[in-house]
Amino acid sequence: MTVRFADTNILLYAVSKHPSERNKAERANQIIDAGDLALSAQVLQEFYVQATRPARPDPLSHSQAVGLVESFLRFPTQGIDVPLILAAFASRDAFGISYWDAAIIEAARTLGCDVVLSEDLSDGQDYSGVVVQNPFNQS
Repeated sequence: MTVRFADTNILLYAVSKHPSERNKAERANQIIDAGDLALSAQVLQEFYVQATRPARPDPLSHSQAVGLVESFLRFPTQGIDVPLILAAFASRDAFGISYWDAAIIEAARTLGCDVVLSEDLSDGQDYSGVVVQNPFNQS
């Protein structure tokens, strides 16, 4: 089974109750239910912060968000370590992307994923063998 790396927006859409995000929420839940995902500590941190943000239309409570993060740990999860940070610095320079996006790419690469599912990165962009796919652009 090919494992795809999920960016934070996949997890956030999966818990969204906002009517304008209904289709994206359904798609995100299909992706999660497929079970062929990998994540990183960065993605889990970003999920918690954004999902509990008071300005969010449908914020989660601390305990709800923690419970979800714990449930997402069923997927392979890349920690943040010095080699990952250094690789992200190099990718940032090589591809002209933010450090945070580079850390996503390098976490995926470290886990052996050749696909990153993301709405934020450029759909179809190949980062030396790690290709971004926007799952919300596909039918």
